[in-house]
Amino acid sequence: MTADKALQPSIRVRGIRKSFQNLDVLRGVDFDVRAGSIFALLGSNGAGKTTLVRILSTLLKADAGTATVNGFDVAARPGDVRESISLTGQFAAVDDVLTGRENLLLVARLRHLKNPDEVADGLLACFSLSEAGNRKAATYSGGMRRRLDIAMSLIGNPPIVFLDEPTTGLDPAARVEVWQTVRQLASGGTTVLLTTQYLDEAEHLADRIAILHKGTIIQNGTLAELKQLLPPATVELVEKEPSLEDVFLALVADGGETDTAGDDRSDSAVRVRKESR
Repeated sequence: MTADKALQPSIRVRGIRKSFQNLDVLRGVDFDVRAGSIFALLGSNGAGKTTLVRILSTLLKADAGTATVNGFDVAARPGDVRESISLTGQFAAVDDVLTGRENLLLVARLRHLKNPDEVADGLLACFSLSEAGNRKAATYSGGMRRRLDIAMSLIGNPPIVFLDEPTTGLDPAARVEVWQTVRQLASGGTTVLLTTQYLDEAEHLADRIAILHKGTIIQNGTLAELKQLLPPATVELVEKEPSLEDVFLALVADGGETDTAGDDRSDSAVRVRKESR
């Protein structure tokens, strides 16, 4: 890789537009994604997130604008783009009849890798699925299926991964499992473009967050930069009750034992920021 290419963003989007009949879905989208980072595209249902991902992954053609992925123009060099990316859709694309290991072997052989067994075993270990590797995927939990789906998409070591709402429909514990997987990808140098409608997901994972609303990016920045858009906050001492998600994850983590729950009550008084009036 040349020095110039190393300095280029992994993904560059300029003026992308897309309409379906009389509906303008994307109205001029612009952003860059730095290599090795997690970029969250945040927006409500119908904001155009999936449409944009389909354009960047060469599954759909834009009406106007340009986009490059891994330095390749998505319109002019779609084959090179496809070799550079992996796309994980909103629903896990695993074969329930096959075991987890067989799913990985199938993809490795389709990609004509020389060592499919080694690749499959390595990914099972990497995603904490070794013990379940010989079980049929139909027996997997939602979080396990999603991790297997992401593992399958990483065969061939693509430098860029698109995750389109990867935690939709998952329970809280499974969501945390997927979050850990996404962080692991980025720590290994993979560029991740994540679409989500969950605010906490973007907050926990993303290096940068772009808010897509009515077909355009209305804000783009780090979490700290986005928080500065609100009025200054005052600090007050308040009593913070645990959320239902806190309770659920705590009970699941300790197998339902709650004897030590009282020990944590001293931490319930925390300093939080409240918007000044």
